[in-house]
Amino acid sequence: MDKPRIGMALTGSFCTFKSAFEAAARLVEAGYKVTPVMSFNAYNISTRFGSAEENRKRLEDITGNKIIHTIEEAEPIGPKRMFDLMLVAPCTSNTLAKLATGVNDTPVTMAVKSHIRNQRPVVIAVSTNDALAAAAKNIGALESAKNYYFVPYLQDDYILKPFSMVAEFKLIERTIELALSDIQLQPMVLGAKDV
Repeated sequence: MDKPRIGMALTGSFCTFKSAFEAAARLVEAGYKVTPVMSFNAYNISTRFGSAEENRKRLEDITGNKIIHTIEEAEPIGPKRMFDLMLVAPCTSNTLAKLATGVNDTPVTMAVKSHIRNQRPVVIAVSTNDALAAAAKNIGALESAKNYYFVPYLQDDYILKPFSMVAEFKLIERTIELALSDIQLQPMVLGAKDV
């Protein structure tokens, strides 16, 4: 039996791109067909974590597929039933807010909106410095929404960044396996990493 088709969307939490690339490689190695999607910022901005061109090339090399990076390219995802599951890893607070309130003005939010209309699962890997502050209400809204599943997350630096939380990217594969059976991996909130 063929492995499910995954749309893997990256948003602008650039510090977690290395973990996202590693997760993409593990998914491909496990036999999933992975198609990358990038927000405008993820696709275009160069940072100390890599140039935009390097990041795009690495993602396409890992997945063997071209990046969906425009709203027009993302819109057919639902009508064509292109994916069995959408993964947003990393998912910033900006994207969380848009998903929670139905705003779709980036390739990633359009991809999720188009995909979820078919009542198919969306897996979120949170990465935001305000998860326990302004973004908390949006995380809560999506955690209680149908067809959304979260990669378990933890405080990544509770002393210097007390409101920050990041998904444990090593749990992406297990979260996907369970989400495809309509089960949320537990526990959802993990113990904080030692500083």
